[in-house]
Amino acid sequence: MIDRRVFTSIDWTLAGIVIAVCLLGILNIFSSTASYRIVSAPYYVKQMNWMLVGLLVSLVVCSLDYHILEDLSYWLYGFLVLLLVAVLIFGRRSMGATRWLNLGFFSMQPSELMKIVIIITFARFFNNFHAVGGLSMRDMLLPLGLLSVPAILIMKQPDLGTAILVILIAGSMVAYVGMRWTTVVTFVMVTIPLGWFGWAKLLRPYQKNRVLDFLDPERSRLGSGYHIIQSKIAVGSGGFFGKGYLKGTQSQLRFLPEQHTDFAFSVFAEEWGFVGCLVLLALYVSLVLWGLTIASRCNDRFGGLLAVGVTAMLFWHAVINMGMVVGMFPVVGVPLPFFSYGGTSMITSMVGIGILQNISMRRFMF
Repeated sequence: MIDRRVFTSIDWTLAGIVIAVCLLGILNIFSSTASYRIVSAPYYVKQMNWMLVGLLVSLVVCSLDYHILEDLSYWLYGFLVLLLVAVLIFGRRSMGATRWLNLGFFSMQPSELMKIVIIITFARFFNNFHAVGGLSMRDMLLPLGLLSVPAILIMKQPDLGTAILVILIAGSMVAYVGMRWTTVVTFVMVTIPLGWFGWAKLLRPYQKNRVLDFLDPERSRLGSGYHIIQSKIAVGSGGFFGKGYLKGTQSQLRFLPEQHTDFAFSVFAEEWGFVGCLVLLALYVSLVLWGLTIASRCNDRFGGLLAVGVTAMLFWHAVINMGMVVGMFPVVGVPLPFFSYGGTSMITSMVGIGILQNISMRRFMF
């Protein structure tokens, strides 16, 4: 049921941070696509529309009692798994990957929604399961099963970046619940041979190239290492104060690939420099800290777990994207939340913000 009283308790700090990042992102998209020849609506106009749709979705999400999600969690999980299977069978193939499902009036990317659904599913499981002294390996069997099914299906698309994010989100929630030290040691010991097996047998050649380019970008300056080299040039050439808005040579001369999506931060760093990056980074740090504050203030375990999961999702998105564009991580297709161009990313992130708003607004009512 919708309770109008909750709207008197809107978390304006959370809303203000998100809107500020969105507006900076729109300005950045305008700059990064200024040299494009666009027949349809400009990218920055589309991003504004996605922001407004996302805010509306966020409003709908926060208007309903978030405890409803606990009852629907396993149903949502099963439905998303079916959609991930359908993507592999009927999905639309683009740029060597099959990630989109055409539903007639629109296309959707189920792997993006799985980030939210895995948060809800793990929140329900750990809300009803209590381990004395931390989680043992036996306690982890069911959560690992719940995680492995969507992770494997997403890797099969292939979409290694999203699969890694789903794993990191779930892992962050497990860390919040707490594990025994023996469980941590066991995971480390198992991860090493699994990592070798994945490198030798599972990773595709282009995925291996991304790791090798991360270790040595100069090995293929005009090939697979081109993205990261151009990105590092853009970030480094920004200096302390930047070259100025619409004056970034890497973006305006279009040396930088995917400059309005995955490498949007590179454009921003070149134009606004170290000072501008500090401002944007401060906004993301504030968003993460405020999300953790909402989790600590929550009056029930399920809401706290939800808040931690959503905060982890936004945190890992920002860390991986920013780390990727400055050469600290291999290049993966992970956008910067609220900042990079993309409707699916915007809607998914706004659903997460709606959940955080929901929890924050209802702390006075329970």
